[in-house]
Amino acid sequence: MKVLTTNQSLNSCLASLKTPVSNLGFVPTMGALHQGHLSLINRAIKENEIVVVSIFVNPTQFNNAGDLETYPRDLKQDLKRIKSIRSLGEIIVYAPSEAAVYGNSITKEGFDFGGLELQMEGRFRPGHFQGVGTVVQKLLDIVGPTRAYFGEKDFQQLQIIKKLVKMTRANVKIVACPTEREPNGLAMSSRNTRLTTAERSHASKIYNVLKMTKHKFRHTPFDEIMQWGVDQFEKDPTINLEYFQISEVSTLKPAVKIAPQKKYRAFISVYIRNIRLIDNIALN
Repeated sequence: MKVLTTNQSLNSCLASLKTPVSNLGFVPTMGALHQGHLSLINRAIKENEIVVVSIFVNPTQFNNAGDLETYPRDLKQDLKRIKSIRSLGEIIVYAPSEAAVYGNSITKEGFDFGGLELQMEGRFRPGHFQGVGTVVQKLLDIVGPTRAYFGEKDFQQLQIIKKLVKMTRANVKIVACPTEREPNGLAMSSRNTRLTTAERSHASKIYNVLKMTKHKFRHTPFDEIMQWGVDQFEKDPTINLEYFQISEVSTLKPAVKIAPQKKYRAFISVYIRNIRLIDNIALN
């Protein structure tokens, strides 16, 4: 495993490798790695001889300066977790500074993702996806991978990145990977470590509601499903529901009725104390 911090060292390292560029996988992260991240890296290892894992806390996707300051940073622990992966191929960790990624101007681009960026997370975190799009475009330009790996837990982000690649005609395949879950069904997240044992137990309701929504989707009227979903969280004072939404996959706009020929997903965002948790599930 190599650990590089500058664009020049990364470029020199990739240029010195004998493996064709067609075998280069990329897993972008913001650190605070957990098993969900490791599953992305493992998938990339299986499909590529060389894998670049970036660890970079992107300033332009934070709406709150305080959140950026308190975001967990532990490169030593992240490297330890990556080292635990058994790989016959080459793993390169790219941990750049803000200057390496953004140069002298830390600004975000004004992308138009066709409305994808305005739904759900976009409503509650304005400008977030402009920051995500900006950093992903920059990292793809720097690394130059053939495949880049993203988890379905952040499904809206996944759809926006696919749109970004199409808009910019980037020569990279975006690989969607299933959500990794804890034993109680809670989607793995760096934020889960902040939950108490009792809060973690309450948080299992998120996935339980999603699973039941999928079951009800086959035979229950749409309006009844929506009311039922909201009711489940009103019964639990530990959880503050931000949104429960069923969306058509291609637009992510909230559904008002179900068209049999279209694909849908259910999305949930909640707060437990001051900890924000999101999850989603395919319905058909």
